[in-house]
Amino acid sequence: MPPLLNPRLSLSLKPFFLFSQSSFAPRKFQIPRQFVSVKSRTFSSLASEQSSDNGGSSVGGGRSGALSPSLVTDEVQRIDVNPPKGTRDFPPEDMRLRNWLFHHFREVSRLFGFEEVDYPVLESEALFIRKAGEEIRDQLYCFEDRGNRRVALRPELTPSLARLVIQKGKSLSPPLKWFAIGQCWRYERMTRGRRREHYQWNMDILGVPEVTDISGSILIAEAELMASIVAFFKRIGITESDVGFKVSSRKVLQEVLRCYSVPENLFGKVCIIIDKIEKIPIDEIKRELNATGLSEEAIEELLQVLSIKSLTKLEEILGGAGEAIADLKQLFSLAEKFGYSEWIQFDASVVRGLAYYTGIVFEGFDRDGKLRAICGGGRYDRLLSTFGGDDVPACGFGFGDAVVIELLKEKGLVPELSLEVDNIVCALDHDLQGVAATVATKLRDKGLSVDLVLENKPLKWVFKRAARIKAQRLILVGNTEWQKGMVVVKVLSSGEQYEIKLDELE
Repeated sequence: MPPLLNPRLSLSLKPFFLFSQSSFAPRKFQIPRQFVSVKSRTFSSLASEQSSDNGGSSVGGGRSGALSPSLVTDEVQRIDVNPPKGTRDFPPEDMRLRNWLFHHFREVSRLFGFEEVDYPVLESEALFIRKAGEEIRDQLYCFEDRGNRRVALRPELTPSLARLVIQKGKSLSPPLKWFAIGQCWRYERMTRGRRREHYQWNMDILGVPEVTDISGSILIAEAELMASIVAFFKRIGITESDVGFKVSSRKVLQEVLRCYSVPENLFGKVCIIIDKIEKIPIDEIKRELNATGLSEEAIEELLQVLSIKSLTKLEEILGGAGEAIADLKQLFSLAEKFGYSEWIQFDASVVRGLAYYTGIVFEGFDRDGKLRAICGGGRYDRLLSTFGGDDVPACGFGFGDAVVIELLKEKGLVPELSLEVDNIVCALDHDLQGVAATVATKLRDKGLSVDLVLENKPLKWVFKRAARIKAQRLILVGNTEWQKGMVVVKVLSSGEQYEIKLDELE
């Protein structure tokens, strides 16, 4: 296609209104963007080029000097077609995988009697900086909106859950068993399975305390939540040889710090530092702990306890009378009854980085050690009071979509998911396109999926299309058959072919 503006055109060919003081309104010409030159140019520069091309003389009486510089075109720059760093597109094949994953999230939640909820992606910034932890504060996507309010894209779902529970107040009837699947945003260093946006599956139980009897706490809510994650893994083909759970209690850390008279207000800071043990060198951990005011002796004792992987050895150090030991023993006992004891192991270094956890904490991990934590959760009985509400006993977990997809790839368990439709309908003549639309509508009204061929295509193309979308039947609308009120049905799996009246088509 020739260019819309040719710099070699005579000035006399330019629109008359550019040179005339005529009283009629000038016509405005819109230049389609596909024809716009990449380099910005002015009428005067065009005139100069034309003048030089013609030996310096103007052609057709044009007065280029009378033109003030005005842009003919805007500079066009090709946009970056990649999504922002750390984010993803979901073309059809990836969307099918995401829907498959979310279906299993929802199905497991349904099997355990949970109800689905959701919250705004955009929340008040204060919701996430009151009690979340230093790391999340540094990772927030936050800004001031046009109403001068500080807002943030949610980095996690639990604070939003707490806000909604406070908002609903006494209208809620505990226990609450809620789940959510929502997009979360964190500006963090990206690693395999770790992005700046991800979808997170949360399951939370509110209103069920650590029930205490003569044998100690009964952590049925925590045990139930871990059972739901195990059920999910089993559904997608992951076994206990692929994944395990590291389990501990925040009370372990509290008991150690209490021995060294460490103030309660330092507990959250220490947890955030300890959560970095596998992420930064141990010398840096020691420096950060020392900066909080912990003595060298307390730091060494703490790190020694956190290296323990045996509940028996922990009991030898802390004694069997503390709450931490009793809670952990109870949880391991319940894991046996739920049938997943082979999935869990004690690891004192698990504390979780979020400041609101108060009791049992756990993390799902890849036994090959190639991925970061797959999921994590625990008890958070004192979260609501940090937002001005009345505390409600609660526990829950978060499970990211990106890391489990990486795990499935590692294990060769990513399912092959292709587009599947029940029928493909094709008119063999352009005049029958309306009839084909009627056939498609009747089938869709019966709940069947239909791919209607929208153009005149040869049968060879139609058969290829049918194979690609894995259609079960091909329905052809031809002149001869339609004169009898019939269509041709071909069952693609068997090759069987027959004619049938439209009213009888199922």
